[in-house]
Formats: sequence, C-alpha cells, structure tokens
Amino acid sequence: MDGPSPVHATIPNNLEAFWMPFTNNRQFKKAPRLLVSAEGMHYRSHDGRRILDGTAGLWCVNAGHARPKIVEAIKATAQELDFAPTFQMGHPLAFELASRLTAMLPTGFDHVFYANSGSEAVDTALKIALAYHRARGEGQRTRLIGRERGYHGVGFGGISVGGIVNNRKFFGPLLAGVDHLPHTHDRSKQAFSRGQPEWGAHLADELERIVALHDPSTIAAVIVEPVAGSTGVLIPPKGYLEKLRAICDKHGLLLIFDEVITGFGRLGSAFATDHFGVQPDLITVAKGITNAAVPMGAVFARDFIHDAFMKAPDGQIELFHGYTYSGHPLACAAALATLDVYQEEGLFARAASMAGYWEDAVHSLKGLPHVIDCRNLGIIAGIELEPIPGRPTARAFDAFLKCYEKGLLIRTTGDIIALSPPLILERSHIDEMFGMLAEVLRGLD
Repeated sequence: MDGPSPVHATIPNNLEAFWMPFTNNRQFKKAPRLLVSAEGMHYRSHDGRRILDGTAGLWCVNAGHARPKIVEAIKATAQELDFAPTFQMGHPLAFELASRLTAMLPTGFDHVFYANSGSEAVDTALKIALAYHRARGEGQRTRLIGRERGYHGVGFGGISVGGIVNNRKFFGPLLAGVDHLPHTHDRSKQAFSRGQPEWGAHLADELERIVALHDPSTIAAVIVEPVAGSTGVLIPPKGYLEKLRAICDKHGLLLIFDEVITGFGRLGSAFATDHFGVQPDLITVAKGITNAAVPMGAVFARDFIHDAFMKAPDGQIELFHGYTYSGHPLACAAALATLDVYQEEGLFARAASMAGYWEDAVHSLKGLPHVIDCRNLGIIAGIELEPIPGRPTARAFDAFLKCYEKGLLIRTTGDIIALSPPLILERSHIDEMFGMLAEVLRGLD
C-alpha cells in the first residue's frame, strides 16, 4: 500500500444503483467514503489516504487484510474446484475444515453445520434447537428466549430473538412465542468498568420468571451473545453467564451462544466459551472463520444434539435444512488458511497479551468531553457519548466522520463508538488509534 490505486481512484462511480445496507443512502451518496484496497492494519480510500482499521472491517478481519496465505488458498481452489454441492454429495475441504474446527472446541462439540453468514447460522441454530426437541419427543418446546439489545443477524429468526428496536419494528409481528431477557447494562452501576462488571449477575434470574410464566416444558432454547457487540459492546457481569447455564440445565433448555463476533480470538481465546468457562449447547460463528475473505457461517453442536437426529429411520434425511452454498469450496479454503494464520502467528495469545495495554488505552478517554462510559474486554471497546438533546446518534456519527477524515475507521451504534481492530495490531497502532480518537473527542460539539 505504497500509494493510491489510480485505476479505482479515478473510475467515475454511479452510486445510485446500489441500495446500501444499514446506511443513510441519501447522505452517503452526497459525500461518499469509498475504500479501494486494504493491507494489514489499513485501508486505502478512493482519494489515496491510508485509513487505520479500528473495526476489523465489520468485526471480521481478525488476521488483518489481504493475507497472502488466505489469498493464495482462494485462488488455487477457484482454479481447481469452483463449486461442489453438499446435498447428497461432498468435497474434501468441507470435511477437513469441520475436523479442524471441532479440534478447537471443548470436548463434546464434534459436529459442524455450515451456513454463509452469521444471520444464517443463527436461524440454523434456532431450527436445530426446535427440531432437536421434536426428535426426542418434546415437540411442544417451541418457545425461544432472546435478550433486549441482542443482535442475532437479520433473518426473521434472528430479528425475532434479537432485541434492537429498529431492526424489528418495521417487519410485522415476527416469530410467535418469543420472549426476551433484560439486557445486562446499567451505566449507573457499571460505568467505566474494566473488564466484566461486578454488578449484574442477578439479571440472569429473570430467566426463572420467564420460565415460570410460560412453563418450562414449552421453551426450546435461550440465545445470547456472550458479549453483546453490535448494540454497543455490553460486557456480561461476573457470574451472569454461569447463572444462565445453571437455569437452562435446571429446566432442560438449550443454551445458544452467538459467537459471530467473539469467536476466533476477539477475547484472547478461540471462543468466548473458553474465555468465560461456560459451555453452551450450540455455538454460532461467522466473520472471523474466514477472516471475511469469503462469506461463511457455521453452527457447532454438542454431540447429544447431533445424535438425537441420527436415530431417524435408515434412508431418511435427518435434518431438512441447508443452503446451496453450505461448505462452499472457496469458503472452506479461506477458512483453512485462516486457521493456519491464527495458529502460526499465535494471534489468539497475542490478543490476550495486548488486552491490558488495550484496556489502559480505552480508559484513558475517561474525562474527555461528552464521554460518559468506557468499557472493554479482550480487544473490544465501547465508548459511550452523551447524546445531543433531541438529536440521538448525531454526536457519535460526527465522531465517525471526523475520525475518517483523520485516517481512522471506527464503528458507531446510537451514541456509542465501538472498536475491534485486527488482532495483528501493535502497541503503536493502539497509541495512534486512541490518539486520533481523543483529538476528535476533544473537538466535538
């Protein structure tokens, strides 16, 4: 990335045809921000500037951009096997990858079901949970429990169990029989916590109330993000996940961890289940599984769930679910190469070793104008800003624009700044990132 890409930088761009996701399209197209290349910790903008990636793309480029080993694996596979179906057929890479993935997981997770995104992985996990109970003779267990401020993708299942209002309110009644736990964040008691807050484990007890309200025999599963990411980095209180696990065990409910963000090193361990020492029954992943080079998602299932389906009569399909691109050869190749990079460079351990320096940098912002909370875990941070009266989200979005002008990519949700850079970051990148952010925050209205 020694200079701008002149071809991409000068091509006239008709911006109207692309209806952009989660974007104010009219505002963006008046002053577009286009990224034309990437390498390592940086993007290159269409006007030739280096942009430090403070968000790993969208929480997904954990090993940094344009890693040669991953690029070469995709190219080689595209030349050899561009596509192969996995309905009543297969190809070697899908099986090899599943074996590699299960070897990374706690004992008892020996099976992988492939999808193409976090949204698809979540809907797959919810369907597996419902079908599991039916397979074992408890088909009345149809209720699903999510959590307020939860984000589980944008499929109808995911937004039904999710708890972000704008993701739900435009699309009708959604799935029936869904209830929600309260979220875990109370700024009056948790502000400026370093790591897991001390207060809030009791919030898991609300699951007992929900179970009593609906009767446990009607509930199939509970789904939570171990760390709620897209809603603004909400860190679980100490003991909270352990309580959820115990209540689910007591009433025979499946516990699903949505690890689309926390998976593959973000907390300094392979998965959040390792970091917290709490084992769910199903785990959803995406993003970091391929370093975002090719879309892919997956569900990891404990053996007792998988085995319940294998009691079906011989010759019968055990689970009537799947996607054309489940286990796509290019995605499998990208994932295998990504796992190699993680292992060869020790990126999970590297993230763990950087977490303390990262935490200090995050909390160095305390006391700056409009900063009302800082929170962190692993290599994730949330910086909450005081909203402008009558103009929610405006202050954080202004920070986003000014950071981009200075050469830093951040993510905002509401009036919260989220940071989650590639795990290859150096201390110098942290210093640069928080130096630019602090300068921007000091200049905000």
